[in-house]
Amino acid sequence: MNPVSPGRLRRAIGALAITLTGCAALPPQGGDVASSAWARQSGLHPGPGVGAWSHLSFPGKTPTQFAYARLDGRATMAVRADSSASMLRQQLRIEPADLGRVHFSWKVPALIDEADLASRDGDDAPVRVVLAFEGDRSRFSGRDSALSELVLALTGEPMPYATLMYVWCNKSEPGTVINSPRTDRIRRLVVESGPRRLGRWLDYERDVRADYERAFGEQPGALIGIGIMTDSDNTRTHTQAWYGPLRLMPVAAR
Repeated sequence: MNPVSPGRLRRAIGALAITLTGCAALPPQGGDVASSAWARQSGLHPGPGVGAWSHLSFPGKTPTQFAYARLDGRATMAVRADSSASMLRQQLRIEPADLGRVHFSWKVPALIDEADLASRDGDDAPVRVVLAFEGDRSRFSGRDSALSELVLALTGEPMPYATLMYVWCNKSEPGTVINSPRTDRIRRLVVESGPRRLGRWLDYERDVRADYERAFGEQPGALIGIGIMTDSDNTRTHTQAWYGPLRLMPVAAR
């Protein structure tokens, strides 16, 4: 087997840190995240094909701190990143015909001044809501196929076919789609921009199918994972935020 070049390894680690592919589960922080009121109100109830919420680390990255907290009368996940990146995720499966809407909320006290989601060196965000999808991997470019194989070798899990993120961006207007600088299979949909609404709770309800089609220009496959992520590893800065429960509403609930 040929040795992995440092450049390929950095690209793979970068892709790991912004997808639902993860590594080792970390010990609970601030109480058991999986059994918290936030987890009970988020995602789907654990069962066949549906995992519990878990905190995942990435190779070579300091983990972000996640802890359950009550804030302003809400069940929240308090998140603190210090030059770090990790994720809370839930693995699940919702078939394309059953995709409905996703409801999420967050409170962000400050943006990361140095952040630039279109730049490898500035690819950090105070808040991200992450959705991972299945799809036809034969459509991968040669570059993405190689990256997916490397991710599988490093983690034992394949890179999702497509990853859609809802993000707060420093400058780009809401509705803007920003492709990841590392792989075309990760695209960010800006739902909040600039500092005007910092320091307050913001609630969103999004049509998953419509947003996927806007971002990728094709119909979605099955939704196979959801997550939240706050990262500051590229800018080497500090940031914090609070997330409300992340709720999935099926088609019938529209």
